[in-house]
Amino acid sequence: MTTTTYARLRVTDPARWRAAAVGWRSWAATAGRWSTELRAYAARLATAWSGAAATAALAGADKLRRRLDLFRVACWQADQTLSEFAAALARARTLLATAVRAGLRIDATGTVRGPADGPPLTALSSALTVAADADAAAAGRLVGLANLSADPVVGALPSCTASPGEIRRWWDGLTPDQRRWVVATNPAWIAPLDGVPAADRDAANRLLLDERRTELEQAIAAAGERSRDRLRSLRNGLNALADRLADGSGSRAYLLGLDLAEDGRAVVALGDPDRAADVLTQVPGMTADLASYHGELSRAERIADRAAELAPATATSAVLWLDYDAPDFVDEAASARQAEAGAARLRRFQDGLRASHLDGTAHQTVLGHSYGSLLVGSAAVQPGLQADDVIFVGSPGVGVDSAEELHAGQVWSSTSRSDVIQYLPVAPKSLAVDLAVTALSPVVGALFAFGQPEDDLWFGTNPSDPAFGARVFASQPDGGHLGYWDPGQPALDAITEITVGRDVTPR
Repeated sequence: MTTTTYARLRVTDPARWRAAAVGWRSWAATAGRWSTELRAYAARLATAWSGAAATAALAGADKLRRRLDLFRVACWQADQTLSEFAAALARARTLLATAVRAGLRIDATGTVRGPADGPPLTALSSALTVAADADAAAAGRLVGLANLSADPVVGALPSCTASPGEIRRWWDGLTPDQRRWVVATNPAWIAPLDGVPAADRDAANRLLLDERRTELEQAIAAAGERSRDRLRSLRNGLNALADRLADGSGSRAYLLGLDLAEDGRAVVALGDPDRAADVLTQVPGMTADLASYHGELSRAERIADRAAELAPATATSAVLWLDYDAPDFVDEAASARQAEAGAARLRRFQDGLRASHLDGTAHQTVLGHSYGSLLVGSAAVQPGLQADDVIFVGSPGVGVDSAEELHAGQVWSSTSRSDVIQYLPVAPKSLAVDLAVTALSPVVGALFAFGQPEDDLWFGTNPSDPAFGARVFASQPDGGHLGYWDPGQPALDAITEITVGRDVTPR
């Protein structure tokens, strides 16, 4: 690195690159409005005009709309590239600030003074490496957007039974133009496909987003009073999700899945998981749905943000995975059915993350919260879950009584002293004992029986009980059921350290 590089990094403003990324995102949105208007115009034209001329005009309109969608895909690819470049520069500047705080002095010309070796110089070297690698990667990706060919020939699509690894091999066999074309012309097929790179799935899902919003508005207008409230709740959640996808102030969001069935499902990654060294998949619990998605996503984002502070030398992606029908009521949550039904999809999603990663070596962590921990446990019971670490927080039990029964890497767990999850969903046998103790001494017995955390929970041994065999990390005593992501508290730091592959001292 030259002294000019030091100077440039000192004055680089990542916000300018984020603004450029948002600009490309805005162009994609503008082209989307044109595409929607063109579709509506063509529909009106088809009802009022027929014959050879009408057929030719409609074909021309359809061709133009496909060009607009292709343009939108290219805009999002530029947006993704610049967003990841900005994030890398921000991490490099964090490392640079660390070096300066540790004693290095860098003047306006980039001349470095201070210790000749040691942690400050290591931090500085890491900062320059992160910036240089990001610059090279962004330049290579942007060059690939310089030329967009029209109507490339794409062969047969893979079978619907193809594995994520097979999907990735098929994808690698396409040229960049073919990939953009298949995303633009067949987004509904690409959008949910595990094994296709996250950036391409994001573009496909964003293409579908406007259609889903239009469909939802039409469904609300035609719905009866009983179902209208549910649809309006879905609309509010979808609008909030769309706002987050357009937001340029936080980590760049990648829409990897969207389904408006039931209470709505979505899978969103914060940061590109295919380019991250560490990837966290977070599975939420009871009552999670599209309407509550913003709050769930903000908790995952705290992990991504904290990782950028604690481990800025590498990129971290946090994925909020809600691709199952989470229970809405206590009677549903008392059954493992919905967790077991979602376990296979989670396993395939993790397989897809491994297959689509640029070099397949990311450190993968899966976190299950509340009922979501049962789903993660159900996915880990069978061999092959792609997870180097599994974390349970606020768990009602994970379906087994020992960490040895799970086929995953290191198993971690934490339950706050004030989390009601360890007091209410107790196993029937434990409840019977507690009631018997209370009957013998209504006051003292009740305090003893129901005032202590239970180890025998509804879905098995509490994973935070030492007898379970997980590595238990500390949570703040007053954290309750949602405090595991509270900024500045031990649980968030522990989860983040595990996510970035560092060891955490057990409680």
